[in-house]
Amino acid sequence: MRIYPAVFRLVFTRMDPETAHRLAFHAVRLAERARLSSVYRGRVRPAPQLARTVMGLDFPSPFGLAAGFDKEGHGVAALCDLGFGHVEVGTITGQAQPGNPRPRLFRLVDDRAVINRMGFNNDGAAAVAPRVAAVREVLGRRFGRRRPIVGVNIGKTKAVELEDAVEDYRVSTRLLAPHADYLVVNVSSPNTPGLRLLQSVDTLRPLLTAVREESAAAAGRTVPLLVKIAPDLSDEDVSDVAALVRDLRLDGVVATNTTIGRDGLRADPARVEEIGAGGLSGAPLKKRSLEVLRRLRSELGSDVAVISVGGVESGADVLERIRAGADLVQGYTAFLYEGPLWAARINRYLAEHLPVRPV
Repeated sequence: MRIYPAVFRLVFTRMDPETAHRLAFHAVRLAERARLSSVYRGRVRPAPQLARTVMGLDFPSPFGLAAGFDKEGHGVAALCDLGFGHVEVGTITGQAQPGNPRPRLFRLVDDRAVINRMGFNNDGAAAVAPRVAAVREVLGRRFGRRRPIVGVNIGKTKAVELEDAVEDYRVSTRLLAPHADYLVVNVSSPNTPGLRLLQSVDTLRPLLTAVREESAAAAGRTVPLLVKIAPDLSDEDVSDVAALVRDLRLDGVVATNTTIGRDGLRADPARVEEIGAGGLSGAPLKKRSLEVLRRLRSELGSDVAVISVGGVESGADVLERIRAGADLVQGYTAFLYEGPLWAARINRYLAEHLPVRPV
């Protein structure tokens, strides 16, 4: 019997979505601090046959949690206890910032979707870096050699002008790269003014080159580097990004971020218009996210990783992405609707349906 959907319907839907998210996340972290999740951890740990090596990193499962849930690295260990094979922290900016005014998070329950205009609210790279460093050590003690992987997603500080964006990304890279298992450059959120302009190849090339140089210098090692793109890019723009990724020899692409589109929603159009601007995530992104994955996979060699995210709700969705060429798959919005057993259910499904592969 699944209890969480009833709790969500009767309790969380009566709350402001951001408040409900904060309370639910606090409960997950509290269970971990009280060592209640240690028993659960052993029961939901991904089956050994799900392990895979991507970008030179050993992932215990192909399924992980996308950036946006744990924006500041406060609850990575607690989330890994729920069965996620990796957690992507962020988006983190070079400077701390409060984000956009509330309300800034909205549910579209009938669409199993969310609209957000959070605006990269976070404590800043200097505060988050030691948390990432500490949690990697915790995960190593708990899980051993094949521990969950910790990615870090970085973005532009809102107060920084576009012409100074490269130096701003250098700041966050310098602080975070030494502690990240992999690094993602986010140029695709619709909630920081002008950010998506950085997705053009002409501006993206110097930015990614600078981040890679800064990462290697700061970490003293090669930190896998990926770029996160929007679903709203045209097919031609996706192909241009793929060509740039090949040319710069990046390690991968995360596809896709939220969309500014509102097509095909079940929600009352007046309600959607009332909510206003923001990035839409959840089930409505499924079709386009899958299209972008297939295009990227057809244009990138097997040595370039593709992490697919957008509209992923079930084990069958994850399996479909893997069969379409994804090396790893992430989810986020469905976590809000499915609750703490979500990752464990997906891992069980994958263990039953994925062919055994060498590790």
